Amino acid sequence: MTESETCVLREMRWWDIDRVLELERALFPDDAWSRGMFWSELAHARGPEASRKYLVAEEGERIVGYAGVASSGEQADIQTIAVTREYWGTGLGGRLLTELLRAATAFECAEVMLECRVDNIRAQKLYERFGFEAIGFRRGYYQPGNVDALVMRLTTKPDSGSAAGSAPVQGTQIND
Repeated sequence: MTESETCVLREMRWWDIDRVLELERALFPDDAWSRGMFWSELAHARGPEASRKYLVAEEGERIVGYAGVASSGEQADIQTIAVTREYWGTGLGGRLLTELLRAATAFECAEVMLECRVDNIRAQKLYERFGFEAIGFRRGYYQPGNVDALVMRLTTKPDSGSAAGSAPVQGTQIND
């Protein structure tokens, strides 16, 4: 059994926020989400009108990863995926992404979008393994560091043709 397989994935709840914030600040010190951002996302993750799915990965009592997806109509957006450095390369990120894609399917989304820092090659390779394609950039997306985001898309409808043939996302520079 790998390290990743010993982790339990479960729904993120409000009482996880403080532990998630510790990991968030350690991994993304310049552009970490606030407590309010997580509260807002979780407010949309339960009940019959839920449009979000957030997960945590636990090893014992410790949160070693988390992830979230939001849906709107036929489009889902991967909001965040994070794994503590000691779990990089163990497959935990892939497990979290798999669960987010399952959630997007349950939300009946035809495509899944995400933004990734242009300097985060490790994450880009993960997304490419799952079939995401780079479709453009968002200049200065990550603040305060003014780091560009690579916009990636996964089309889930088998008859939708090339993802590059779809309409551009607002605020995204498409490079065909």
